[in-house]
Amino acid sequence: MRLSGEWTIDHAASISETLAAAPCGMATVDARTVARIDSLGVLQLLRWSRRCGVEFEAFDFAPAHRALVSAIEDVADDRPKRPREYGFAAALARLGFTVQDNWKEFLALVAFFGEVLTKLLRTVKEPSRFRPIALVHHMEQVGLDAMPLVALLSFMVGAVVAFLGANVLRDFGAEIYVVELVSVSFLREFGVLLTAIILAGRTASAFTAQIGAMKSREEVDAIRTLGMDPIDLLVIPRLLALLLMLPLLTFVAMVAGLLGGLTVGAYGLDIAPQQYLARMHSTIEIKHFWVGLSKAPIFAVVIALVGCLEGLQVEGTAQSVGERTTSSVVQAISLVIVLDAIAALWFMQVGL
Repeated sequence: MRLSGEWTIDHAASISETLAAAPCGMATVDARTVARIDSLGVLQLLRWSRRCGVEFEAFDFAPAHRALVSAIEDVADDRPKRPREYGFAAALARLGFTVQDNWKEFLALVAFFGEVLTKLLRTVKEPSRFRPIALVHHMEQVGLDAMPLVALLSFMVGAVVAFLGANVLRDFGAEIYVVELVSVSFLREFGVLLTAIILAGRTASAFTAQIGAMKSREEVDAIRTLGMDPIDLLVIPRLLALLLMLPLLTFVAMVAGLLGGLTVGAYGLDIAPQQYLARMHSTIEIKHFWVGLSKAPIFAVVIALVGCLEGLQVEGTAQSVGERTTSSVVQAISLVIVLDAIAALWFMQVGL
């Protein structure tokens, strides 16, 4: 079969009619006499060849058209997606792939932690690599800007815990034990957990979006080209900022949660503030405070590593930035909750 004429978008209707009438089973297609051809013409020929079972290598194009044909052929994969399979075997296969992907992500996170730790120790030996201005900038973004949100949410959760506890304890005539309920829960668990979850959603996503945008604009490659290390410039300042600010924000969350319980006790349970504080002082041990605060650095490292790693794994498109940002939030929150549960069981077993 020999093609001629102009295979452009101006003649789209006649091209469709011609190919619809063309017989299948051609061994070769001579397109060297085609005067002009654009992407629409190439796509129409691709679809006709697939419909008729003709290999596209059987087409012989003019030398001036081969570059365009090759480029369109590379990106014109319009095969329909395989329909989603249902059933036990398909569900089991998807579960297996998901577990495998999560295991790979975990191994990548551990490897990234080792790389960051190595380069952090190198920074101790070579102080010129340290970026104090970047550290202070990220401390402001991570800590000061997040403080009002952490304090407000912790105050409200403390008030809710006090209300719910009072409703249950009122049936036993033990409303005064709301003091221990709010104090122990916020000092041990809620203070650090709420803060970590807020920063996992706020800061981890910001780290991923910032580094991912730089990766998509090839700024990370430019940093490497200039002989600098992206870990020193992008990861370590963010990690140290979160490591310094998360314990401070945890302390703010603890105080705000205790104030929320105190407010509910004073205005909703007829417990005078002096009585509330006196009972809290006489019943609460300082170990609860240290148990909660000891988990803050671990959560900070996890959130920072997940956010930075996902940002460095961006592939260069806007869609990839969005996917990695979502993944960083999910991973950070999940790891924080899992680690908090493990820490709670461990502290319970050792008697703290």
